[in-house]
Amino acid sequence: MNYSYSSVVDPLSYDLEGLCDGIPLRIHKYADFEDIGAIRAQEDWRKYVSPVENYRGGLGPRFGFMAVSVPECLPERMEIISYANEFAFMHDDITDISTQDVIDKENTDMMDAFRKVVKTGRASLERFGKKRIQGQILLEMMALDHERAITTAKSWAKFVQTASGKEHHKRFKTLDEYLPYRSLDVGQMFWHGMVTFGMGLTIPEQEMPLCEKLMEPAWHAASLQNDLFSYDKEYKDAVKHNQPDVVNAVWVIMKEHNMTVDQAKQACRTKIKEVVAKYLDVVERVRNDESISLDLRRYVEAMQYSLSGNVAWSLACPRYHEKARYNDLQLMRMRHGVKKYPTNLRLPTKKSQSRAKAWVAFVFTMLMVGLLLWASSSWRLVESQLGSVSQEWWAQFVAKFASLRLSY
Repeated sequence: MNYSYSSVVDPLSYDLEGLCDGIPLRIHKYADFEDIGAIRAQEDWRKYVSPVENYRGGLGPRFGFMAVSVPECLPERMEIISYANEFAFMHDDITDISTQDVIDKENTDMMDAFRKVVKTGRASLERFGKKRIQGQILLEMMALDHERAITTAKSWAKFVQTASGKEHHKRFKTLDEYLPYRSLDVGQMFWHGMVTFGMGLTIPEQEMPLCEKLMEPAWHAASLQNDLFSYDKEYKDAVKHNQPDVVNAVWVIMKEHNMTVDQAKQACRTKIKEVVAKYLDVVERVRNDESISLDLRRYVEAMQYSLSGNVAWSLACPRYHEKARYNDLQLMRMRHGVKKYPTNLRLPTKKSQSRAKAWVAFVFTMLMVGLLLWASSSWRLVESQLGSVSQEWWAQFVAKFASLRLSY
């Protein structure tokens, strides 16, 4: 897979605590678009839904969740998928502390909005409420890519229908029983929609069963990562709202094996390392398998960065760490609005991209000309010293260099 919109973060500048060995951390070159999208979602939630107090979402002082989890997102799509993800975080905060009846009502309202879009192929803005924000998300997505926006709406609707807190009040006895549920509840279909829309991928319908099979260790890893880092927050929320159980792998491991919190967290870390290694085997096996569509191969490769990105964000984000704080620009935008403090980044235009490619082609051509001239002068020197050399060999030599082409 070509990497056009991200760069590798210096591994000496961060520590993933061995939870993603073998996976580099990449960050989007247009990461500031995530801040704009996420803070805009917070503003709209306050305006159309309800006040937000002490809310901590997907941003981080150094690594935003989306910038390191979807590092190859098309630049023009980073803001809207970040807006959508922030909306999902706020919705998740509601369902985490609600009764099952409230969760079911919240999900039904959300699903109705998505079904309407899938059925009609159109989105509209309600006057207020979460449906207003859903409409905003889908309208912006459709303006960029109508077909994939519909696919994203279907994926999100499936997530709400099959997971999204559906069994938040069930008591799971074993990790093996819990993980299949958690893999769905962690947002499997929602994240599938975000990544495929963000990167402009289309996975053929007939390959979806294969996709689910290939992705299983990745979803298990993501679920366990999320539970490891969110446990303290979720435990406090459960105690505050008098809930008897915490829907979290750490809690399940504690009860299953009669462990302390620290022991269960260590067991969770061991399991994460195990499933990450399994997923890396999948990535390598699929990379050059041409029996699988190119977009599915790109999707499988891209998802490894969701794992390393999730850990990098989780280790330092204010959402999971009470003492962590946002950076100064994020705080200014949260206090005064993104309109007052817009981004200085500018999206790459097709014209600028064409100029960049033309410049690369020019430099490559000049290098090739220089190489041929050097080879020609070297040939004449050798010929003068050693006598005649096969003209046929020289012709083949020149033809070989002349046939080289720059690939994009």
